Amino acid sequence: MTVDNDASRLAVLAAQGHESAAAALAERLQLPLQQRSQPLAALLLCVDEQGLSLRSTEVDVPGAAATGAVRVDFVGGAQAHRRQFGGGAGQMVARAVGIRGTLRPSILDATAGLGRDAFVMASLGCRVTLLERQPVIAALLADGLQRARAAGGEVAEIAERMQLHCCDAIRAMTDWQDEVPQVIHLDPMFPHRDKSALVKKEMRLFRPLAGDDDDAPQLLAAALQLASHRVVVKRPRKAPAIAGQAPSAEMKGQSSRYDIYGKKRLE
Repeated sequence: MTVDNDASRLAVLAAQGHESAAAALAERLQLPLQQRSQPLAALLLCVDEQGLSLRSTEVDVPGAAATGAVRVDFVGGAQAHRRQFGGGAGQMVARAVGIRGTLRPSILDATAGLGRDAFVMASLGCRVTLLERQPVIAALLADGLQRARAAGGEVAEIAERMQLHCCDAIRAMTDWQDEVPQVIHLDPMFPHRDKSALVKKEMRLFRPLAGDDDDAPQLLAAALQLASHRVVVKRPRKAPAIAGQAPSAEMKGQSSRYDIYGKKRLE
């Protein structure tokens, strides 16, 4: 994994009334607090009444404004719409991990990111363990899960089926001590070279933090060693498969596909 470790590019910013929470977060993540009298850091992890958000203060695409805020929201917005109208078990991620009928495999999402696919799998009844190795991204995800659990109702029940760990996935899978997951879901950061791939604000924000997953072959190998039944890898539709063992099947959508590595039939 290639990562920009320059902490001066990132600081924690507190909204009025949230100074204590921001200070605690900055200490935990070993990041500086953004002072009002100082020039703004390139990236700001903001603490306000809505929780955590990540914002860019730089204009990194010619002719574009500074990147807007990214916040994990499982209660409303796009995730709520996907939960209600996204197609249920007919969604590609659901079919790729083997959800069908009453079958709900145990799933390890070893590249959790913002947790969107994990939330879909959990909303369909699966218990999902999430691993995220980038501490800032893990903090955003943990904040979203906390707010989902506090919201009550169906969303809280879904969030209770999701357990997050901030750790290196390769090391965690190699030294796994818990119940073996039936399915492992991987979505490694792909090293896009074309400018159009940087349009999404999440990509533009996270690439300086997370870099590209240069160790994707090692990630896949560890997943294949651990999973009892299946490993599924989400890729851009035209991207090559991860180096190593060839997938046994693939499932294509309009912009992405799943490479499926079968070990044992799910039943």
